[in-house]
Amino acid sequence: MRLSELQSKKIINIDDGKNIGNIIDINIHENGTIESLVLEHNKNFFSLTKESDTKIPWKDITKIGEDVILVKTSQYD
Repeated sequence: MRLSELQSKKIINIDDGKNIGNIIDINIHENGTIESLVLEHNKNFFSLTKESDTKIPWKDITKIGEDVILVKTSQYD
């Protein structure tokens, strides 16, 4: 699977069903395995502070489907 294919999928928190962001990058370990997905911070027009990008560890991903990636954790609200 290519990064561009992952970037087209929505990231959904299965604890509450919310879309938690868009993939902008991935972190890869020296041995070639994916460590984490890097999500763009949620853009809020009224936000005055720069939020850092969110990293989702590969172990938190429960399913990669045709249109979505399901993440099992309450940390990404």
